[in-house]
Amino acid sequence: MLRKIRIVLAGISLLLITLLFLDFTGTLHAYLGWIAKIQLVPALLAGSVGVLIFLALLTLFFGRMYCSVICPLGIMQDIIAWFGKKAKKNRYSYSPKKEKLHSGFGFLFLICLVSTPSFSHFVISLLDPYSSFGRIATNLFAPVYRWGNNVLAYFAERSESYAFYETDVWMRSAWSLGIVVVTLLIISILAWRNGRTYCNTICPVGYWLGVFTWLSKTAMLRPVIDTSKCNGCRLCEKNCKGACINSKEHKIDYSRCVMCMDCISKCKRGAISYAMKAPAASCKAAASPTKEVPASESRRAFLTGAVIATAATAMQAQKKKVDGGLAVIEDKVAPQRQTTILPPGAKDIRHFTKACTACQLCVSACPNQVLRPSNALERFMQPEVSYERGYCRPECTSCSNVCPTGALTALTREEKSSRQIGRAVWIKKNCLPLTEGVSCGNCARHCPTGAIQMIPSVEGDDKSVKIPAINTERCIGCGACENLCPSRPFSAIVVEGLDTQKVM
Repeated sequence: MLRKIRIVLAGISLLLITLLFLDFTGTLHAYLGWIAKIQLVPALLAGSVGVLIFLALLTLFFGRMYCSVICPLGIMQDIIAWFGKKAKKNRYSYSPKKEKLHSGFGFLFLICLVSTPSFSHFVISLLDPYSSFGRIATNLFAPVYRWGNNVLAYFAERSESYAFYETDVWMRSAWSLGIVVVTLLIISILAWRNGRTYCNTICPVGYWLGVFTWLSKTAMLRPVIDTSKCNGCRLCEKNCKGACINSKEHKIDYSRCVMCMDCISKCKRGAISYAMKAPAASCKAAASPTKEVPASESRRAFLTGAVIATAATAMQAQKKKVDGGLAVIEDKVAPQRQTTILPPGAKDIRHFTKACTACQLCVSACPNQVLRPSNALERFMQPEVSYERGYCRPECTSCSNVCPTGALTALTREEKSSRQIGRAVWIKKNCLPLTEGVSCGNCARHCPTGAIQMIPSVEGDDKSVKIPAINTERCIGCGACENLCPSRPFSAIVVEGLDTQKVM
């Protein structure tokens, strides 16, 4: 019963957090945003004391329940491991703890949390299990989900129904996608073969929860072995995803136990129970080897092939077109900005780089398609703003309101409309009135703050073609001018970011 309850709770948790990354309408974040904020690393970076106390108490009384019920990457590994056990039953065995390896990752992660080198955020984003899952959901699951939505929208439109509407599917960063595919392959292979190997040898969250569990083991509920009932069949050991049950010595390494309850459900003699302390009775148990079913190589090949096929499908994302206008947006080329444009709500570039774990939840939530993972080494996979596919609408606050780590401060619509995230710069050599001798003014017409005015290109000659003049004090850096500029391949107006965002 305990195992079934755990599976139901884990299934609900995984479903909710996956929907959070798949939602492109912006409606679910108001209801499900809390599930991202109760993840350990985001709560730690955001300074959410209440969440940290809750997780500490959860671990104190129930062990590493966080890893099997709350952590989405851990639950995903359980699903993969379940398929692995279908190929070969009773496939696990006890193995000594990889103390040096796991503690190395744990302390490296801790050092990066408190230090300021540029590579620190990269290490944190790679090792944080929540962020890893977020990137997998954003780059692999979301395109498939959106394509399914587009199929429904296609048939709904032909039935004169507008219950669904078509949405764009596109690859935001090839480098980020490559990291995601490699991460998923490593985690999938480890989970398929050995269950929770990743959690107990690499994951820093698993390491520090294990340390806390070990320190509090005298006061927590945990699986315990009654040696008077054990007949040495080793079924508990062969079904332990954490490889932490030594059935010969009747010992459980609680620092690695993720409280999956599989051992309890597999024991046919009721020798394992969920209790405060181990029973006093003891007897020597004889080991009785169980015949194992050979592994199915075809299933393993299927899993690997499915991952590769999903990644390849995501890379074939369709490109957005513009209905009307002088050219298609696919011809736009991103300018080489001197300063990166940070998402609205970032205090400054130093704080943002340190607090962001590159989970890319804000990227998936952006309805205007201006956020994408950075390819710059110092901000690798962290979101940045670019205006080839849209511009940052002054009334939109989606990205700042979904950030669970505090890297982005939640903004109201009023605060967002007066938030200066960059400044527009005119590029004379790209401007069509000068290069083609035609009248334009697109940038001035679409500027939401009136920061751009058209003036004669020749002073004193009102009949000369007009060119834009920018009032940088009124410009908020929304990118409407850059996005809607008809000049190709580079816009005649580009937005440069600010090291520190300002309030107008």
